[in-house]
Amino acid sequence: MKKNLLIICVFVMQVSFAQESAFDTGEWFKFKMSYSSWLKAGSATLTVKDDKVNGKDVYHVVGKGWTSGMIKWFFKVDDRYESYFDKKTIVPYKFIRNIDEGGYTKDIEIDFDQVNNKAYNNDKKNKVKTVFDTKPNIQDMVSTFYYLRNRIDVQNIKIGEEFKVDMFFDEEIYGFKLKYLGEETIQTDFGKIKTLKFRPSVMAGRVFKEEESLTLWVSNDKNKVPLRIKADLRIGSLRADLEAFKGLKHPFKIVVD
Repeated sequence: MKKNLLIICVFVMQVSFAQESAFDTGEWFKFKMSYSSWLKAGSATLTVKDDKVNGKDVYHVVGKGWTSGMIKWFFKVDDRYESYFDKKTIVPYKFIRNIDEGGYTKDIEIDFDQVNNKAYNNDKKNKVKTVFDTKPNIQDMVSTFYYLRNRIDVQNIKIGEEFKVDMFFDEEIYGFKLKYLGEETIQTDFGKIKTLKFRPSVMAGRVFKEEESLTLWVSNDKNKVPLRIKADLRIGSLRADLEAFKGLKHPFKIVVD
C-alpha cells in the first residue's frame, strides 16, 4: 500500500527542461493517508539529502511509509525506499527497496551503470544477484519523481497530453505514462492551492484495480509539490494528503480569497 504512495509521490511529469530546479537538499514532505475516505491508514515521508556515490555528488532521497491506527492490526506496512541520483542529470546510480506490506517482503539493492545501460540487482532476501539490460537515462521509482519534477513547462502543457519515462521496477523496464488533466484549485491543510492535475498509469494487479486508478495533484508553482493523491484499489480506496513540509526551494503560493 505505502509502496504505491511512494510510487505516486514519484509520479509527476516530463515535458521540457525547467529554468530552475524545483527542489534542493533539505526538502522534506510528510503525508497523511486515509483508507476509503475515513479510516486513518498511516503516513509517508520523503527527505532529500546530500551524498556521494563513487566520488560523484548525488542527491540521496529517503522515502518511508508505515501504517498506523486500526488498519495496522490487519495490514501492517513498514517500507523504506532510497535513491541516489546525479545532481545534474537526475539519473540514479543506486536504489534500495526494503519493504514489508502485510507479510509481502522485499530487500533489494540495485546499482545502475548509466554508461553501459545495466542494472545490477542484489536480492538480499533470496541471496540472488542478477544483471539486467536497461535503456539510456533509466529511472528508478523514486528518482522518477524528481527527474520529471524538474522538467515541467506549464506554459506548454496541453490537456490530454501524455508524457513517458522508462523506469526500472521489479526486475523489468516499466514504461510509465502520465496524462495531464488540467488545472484545479483544491482545499488543503494550508489553505486553497492552485494545482496541476494528472493521471499516472500504474500496474494493475495485486493492488490497483486498473492502469488508470490514480490521480495526482501538484502545486502550480516552481516547487511542483505533491499535495494530494487518490488511488482506487482492488479493495476500497486510498488517499494521501500533504500535512507538513520544510525546505522548499521556492515560495509556496496559497490562494487568498
